[in-house]
Amino acid sequence: MALVLPFLDTTCDAILPEVRRVLTAQGLIALPTETYYGLAVRPTDENAVRRLIAVKGRPVEKPILVLIGGRDQLSSLVSSIPPAAAALMDLFWPGPLTIVFPAAAGLSPLLTAGTGTIGVRWSPLATLQRLLTQTGPLTGTSANRSSEPPLDQAESVQQTLGPFLDLILDGGRTPGGSASTVVDACEQPRLLRAGLLSMERIRAGLAQQGYTLSS
Repeated sequence: MALVLPFLDTTCDAILPEVRRVLTAQGLIALPTETYYGLAVRPTDENAVRRLIAVKGRPVEKPILVLIGGRDQLSSLVSSIPPAAAALMDLFWPGPLTIVFPAAAGLSPLLTAGTGTIGVRWSPLATLQRLLTQTGPLTGTSANRSSEPPLDQAESVQQTLGPFLDLILDGGRTPGGSASTVVDACEQPRLLRAGLLSMERIRAGLAQQGYTLSS
């Protein structure tokens, strides 16, 4: 079973060496986000990404989103920031909004699923932000088997995926509810997945910037 460590503001710095050790060893980590627990590997580590896909049973035609700890981490992931994406960042980041950008050259097709784009989210969860500023970007796909419900407790992650994970960061029960909203902002903003951030809020915010949200 996976090692479990408490993931709190008071423990974030103390557990960082173990997090880095696992990531360097191409390990697989489960950690809490603002919605559910997610599966984290370095997006530049193709072997780790392959392992994530296998453990999750995720179809290879589905792209994998990446979590960042701040805007300065976008440069390694995206080739450009389209104007619509910049508007969404200003309006709703950090927050439960995954924005789809043109992917950086050389980014693994395992992440992009051959689309040439990459979904990125700057999580509003302060402890997760603190960790990501130290580790760099990490994947954030939900910590569950594909087609099964997402999980909101570390204990559930351990029961379901524990034998296949290296580390679980236990931040307690996550809020659950809807997953993050996903908007493709490469050209005309387009809603790809309804979620925690309402379409009405996004549409209203974009309208003030001269954009129309399609679905």
